Amino acid sequence: MEKTEKQKMLAGELYLAEDPELVAENRRASRLLQKYNNTIAEQQEQRQQILQELLGKIGEKTTIVPPFHCDYGSNIYAGDRLYLNYGCVILDCNLVEIGDNVLCAPYVQIYAAYHPVEPEIRLTGRELAAPVKIGNNVWIGGSAIICPGVKIGDNTTIGAGSVVVKDIPANVVAAGNPCRIIRYLSDN
Repeated sequence: MEKTEKQKMLAGELYLAEDPELVAENRRASRLLQKYNNTIAEQQEQRQQILQELLGKIGEKTTIVPPFHCDYGSNIYAGDRLYLNYGCVILDCNLVEIGDNVLCAPYVQIYAAYHPVEPEIRLTGRELAAPVKIGNNVWIGGSAIICPGVKIGDNTTIGAGSVVVKDIPANVVAAGNPCRIIRYLSDN
């Protein structure tokens, strides 16, 4: 049996985003995001209800400050005490797993989506996606970009404005473009 475009997308294979199933899921997410982004601070219960409907998994005590944007929402699996500040974007064309106690400053961007580099393939409209995994107790500074396929280890800090193109291990401070380890945290 041939794979659906969604199955191809989640498997990291070339897929067509214009597939009717994916378009419908994206429209569903857009409707929920419009509702969410139009809430006010006093509507915390409503925000939580929308996030539970939107995301694949949402942990306890999650705060996402509007505006927030994503492609599908259903591929985002968030642990407890996630905090996303203003303007965060998650392109969840593949799984985006976020651990417990993760803090993201304003305008953090997490991309599972990418395009082929070969123009002849890109012109067919086919796209690619690779999973992103962020460990527990991670802090990501403002305007950092987490690229497709990246894993960030537990207890790590990513500096503001960083572009993370490769895996970053646990227990480090990393920053820059491209992001690299600045220092290792002590065991104490």
